[in-house]
Formats: sequence, C-alpha cells, structure tokens
Amino acid sequence: MERSLTHIALFAALIAVLGLVPKIDLASGVPITAQSLGVMLCGTVLGARRGALAVGLFLLVTLAGLPLLSGGRGGLGVLASPTVGYLIGFPIAALVAGLVTRRLRAPVGIAAAIGAALGGIVVLNALGIVGMSLMLHKTLAEAALLAAPFLIGDSLKAVLAGLVTQAIAKARPEALLSRA
Repeated sequence: MERSLTHIALFAALIAVLGLVPKIDLASGVPITAQSLGVMLCGTVLGARRGALAVGLFLLVTLAGLPLLSGGRGGLGVLASPTVGYLIGFPIAALVAGLVTRRLRAPVGIAAAIGAALGGIVVLNALGIVGMSLMLHKTLAEAALLAAPFLIGDSLKAVLAGLVTQAIAKARPEALLSRA
C-alpha cells in the first residue's frame, strides 16, 4: 500500500514537472504541452488503477488552485476553458493505457506504445474534441480540425512512452507495475 501511494504521488509530480516545459499556444486555446506524456506514462508504468489515481491526484491539486498546468494554470477556472475535455480525459487516458499495456500480449515496449496511443491519442483527443466543441461553440468536425496539430506530437509521445516503459522493464522490472 505504501509503495503504491509513493508511486502515485511521484507520477502526479512527474506530470507537474512536465508542465514546466514551455507550452505551444494554438488558436483553439488548447496548448501543446508535455503533460500528456506524463499521463501516458502513468498508465504504461503504473497500470490502469494506479495510473488513473496518479492523474486524479494531479488534477485534484490543480483544481484546488495549484498552478500545475503548463503555463502556470490551475484552479476551477480551467474547467470553463477549451481544455476541459482533455482534463476530464487525463485519468481515462491513463486507465486505457494501463489496461492495454497489461492485457496486450506483445513485448512490453510495443504494448506500452500501443496503450499510450489508444489512451493518450484516441481517448484523450476524443474527449478533448468534445470539450472544445462545447466550449468554443464549434461542430465536432471543426473541433477535430483544431485538434489535428496534436497528432504528430502525441504520436511521438506514445513512442517515447513505449521506449521509457521498455527501459524501466529492462532496468528495474519490479518497478513496472502495469505488468505485475
């Protein structure tokens, strides 16, 4: 139990640290950030339950007012912004990434990259597009076009998540909780 809590807290902190990487602002009001990589890693390394809890902890302290989102954003006001769908999608993306990484019978790096892609690209962008559509008063198609710039970077992050997860599995297999 204590080990799980430590991992959850460390990965919540990892997402916060990735928020220090400068964001790239887009016209949609949803920036390109490194934090989605942290969400992917929560699932691929910690597994579905712990990964979702780590992301949930990160969101809880962010919504409580700590400026942990890229660019120093935080507080309840972020729920009234075009990023709301992505924020709601963060824990779901980690959950999906963890489930796929655990259940896919492939080498761990490949399973993690596929899990990160399904959770961190498909699920996260699906919810993000809905959020942008609602908050920006755009059709789903228009919001999907606004989300298109994320796809290249998110694909690179999914590959990176697979490589990092594979490296952890090789160096410290006991630390890879997604396959435990």
